[in-house]
Amino acid sequence: MTHEQETLVEKKVTYTLELNGQVFMIENVPAHVNEETGEQFFSPSTVEHLQQIVLSGQQPDRFTEVPVYNYAA
Repeated sequence: MTHEQETLVEKKVTYTLELNGQVFMIENVPAHVNEETGEQFFSPSTVEHLQQIVLSGQQPDRFTEVPVYNYAA
């Protein structure tokens, strides 16, 4: 049985977080992305900075509308 090695590539991604019913998007976040699965990995310092941005209450760079759908079987 062979084990394929994951290929991680450094990219800038958009991070989305839902907190207390609000959706936050943070653009240009450095991440290591698995080329095969698209899974994103963030360094501890990046995660800490993301939390600071959202919890600081600072004015966002811009606002955007997001469509919301309900998944119904």
